[in-house]
Amino acid sequence: MTTAPPAWALTSPRLRLRHLDRGDEPFVLALLNEPGFIRHIGDRKVRSLDDATRYIEDGVQASYRKHGHGLYAVERREGGETIGLCGLLKREELDAPDVGYAFLSAYEGQGYAREAAAATLTHARDALGYRRVLAIVSPDNERSIHLLQKLGLQSQGTVRMKAHDHDVALYAIEW
Repeated sequence: MTTAPPAWALTSPRLRLRHLDRGDEPFVLALLNEPGFIRHIGDRKVRSLDDATRYIEDGVQASYRKHGHGLYAVERREGGETIGLCGLLKREELDAPDVGYAFLSAYEGQGYAREAAAATLTHARDALGYRRVLAIVSPDNERSIHLLQKLGLQSQGTVRMKAHDHDVALYAIEW
């Protein structure tokens, strides 16, 4: 379970998911400072392109090396613009990887998160061999909870994560 997918291994009808790399700093800076990201996911303190470089290298790319997966840049196939992040995270506090996603506000409500998360879950099951995937979500993030339920994840109650000062809702899917 430690083989990273090729650059364009994850695709859907409208999207491509690829590794984050140098050059993605402006996108990362913009996304991580969106009000919705800060409210529902947390303030990652990425305030400059240098901060974004560290986020990519020390977080995302380190996860690729250590776990064979991580967050991927989500691009529209038509137009090629990067619109969000989606992928699998391995958190110390959880016994299985969790699916995570975030999109620029201009692209919310258009089905992109569902499409990217569905591709990620299929990849987790079919290519990486996971039999269980989790998701954590702020209890007040009704749109994300609805999306997780549409994808087949079921509530497992709440859990306290190190990065949060409050309980978060835990969801799971098993195959």
